[in-house]
Amino acid sequence: MRDLSALIKAYDVRGIVPDQWGPPLARDAGVAFVEVLGIRSQDGGEGQIVVGHDMRPTGPDLVSAFIDGVTSAGVNVINIGLCSTDGLYFASGRLNLPGAMFTASHNPAEYNGIKLCRAGAAPVGQDTGLSTIRELLESEELPSFDGTPGTATFQDMLVDYSEYLRQLVPLNDIRPLKVVIDTGNGMGGFTVPAVLGDQILPALPLEIDAMYFELDGSFPNHEANPIDPENLRDLQKRVLEVGADIGLAFDGDADRCFVVDEQGAIVDPSTLTALIATRELAKEPGSIVIHNLITSRSVPEIIVESGGTPVRTRVGHSFIKATMAETGAIFGGEHSGHFYFRDFWKADSGMLAAMHALAALGETPAGTNLSDILSPFIRYVPSGEINTTVADAVVVMERIKLAYQDSDVDIDMLDGLTVAGSNWWFNVRPSNTEPLLRLNAEAATVAEMESLRDAVLSLMNA
Repeated sequence: MRDLSALIKAYDVRGIVPDQWGPPLARDAGVAFVEVLGIRSQDGGEGQIVVGHDMRPTGPDLVSAFIDGVTSAGVNVINIGLCSTDGLYFASGRLNLPGAMFTASHNPAEYNGIKLCRAGAAPVGQDTGLSTIRELLESEELPSFDGTPGTATFQDMLVDYSEYLRQLVPLNDIRPLKVVIDTGNGMGGFTVPAVLGDQILPALPLEIDAMYFELDGSFPNHEANPIDPENLRDLQKRVLEVGADIGLAFDGDADRCFVVDEQGAIVDPSTLTALIATRELAKEPGSIVIHNLITSRSVPEIIVESGGTPVRTRVGHSFIKATMAETGAIFGGEHSGHFYFRDFWKADSGMLAAMHALAALGETPAGTNLSDILSPFIRYVPSGEINTTVADAVVVMERIKLAYQDSDVDIDMLDGLTVAGSNWWFNVRPSNTEPLLRLNAEAATVAEMESLRDAVLSLMNA
């Protein structure tokens, strides 16, 4: 049996092409996807899958092989071609079909991958089918199908996608805004002109200063990974140079969005989560809003103050989506820049998050700055995520737990170890793929945060 543990992760397939995988494995993955989901018409399924890909040069060959595998297993394919990941989720939701998105998100150019979903953009992760797909691929004993092969057809979904997003967050009547947008040569360069520009729909009151819109999977300007502050430097500089009202940055597959204010400061994703939560709760007071356990404490506070009910989850999109489905939550946010919307099939969309930020600013009187709007949501000082290599994550977490267990604190193990005091908290959780512990800490002041951070790091390194 071949070992695909380095390729098939908790939520997706992702690895270097051709070193770790290529078209032959993509074809097998198509066969395995059909088998696991039971989507042949004669199995009671819809008998169709929707497929899309980002701008990486290895995408078309991988997609072609995957489609060959799917059709050989008796299932039809709707190929939507170039799209963002949230564009694929839209197609899966609108068409009510399982989907496969070929992307490696923010990873370097030599990578590619597959994000799989069930009909209605429901996630496929380790516990919802991906582990079975891995077992089939590792065994190399894929089932054969002797019936009629499926067919592949092309369908453009960009117009429908753009119209739908504009209905969810109307921007026609906002005040004029000057916006710098850095798409990092990723799929935002494909979707931004369609949704926020006038490529397809009537123009909005937005003056867009476009940065790195050319689709280029070699990422010639910087990595398409805006969670790394280094990749936001060009955007910050440009916002100040042109006197923009706001800056937006998308990752490679445009399912994440990061925001820069008029002063060039990076807006913490927790702050954006709180802002969007207030807007969604204004539409439906009393609703549930999801946040993962390493978002700022300000997020649940603001949800409650806005008349909502906060629900805390583990880190990871499969947990967020599952909890949204269980609770009927209207919205969910993560520290990593993923934002999930009930009215978008509970899926994440960087574009919708960007549109909420634009709407929140554009609905204010002229002269109001983004930093003015966001200041009430910034209540604590975060450490940011700090990764530390450890020999045994379980032993280290137990050491930290013992150091705090006799204190007047709350301790839980929902995801790693979380310890919370009256005006501070920290979380230490192991990486899924590396011998690392990830520390996130937050306190009321810089001095308190730094003291807490250093105390925990000393225990980790003891």
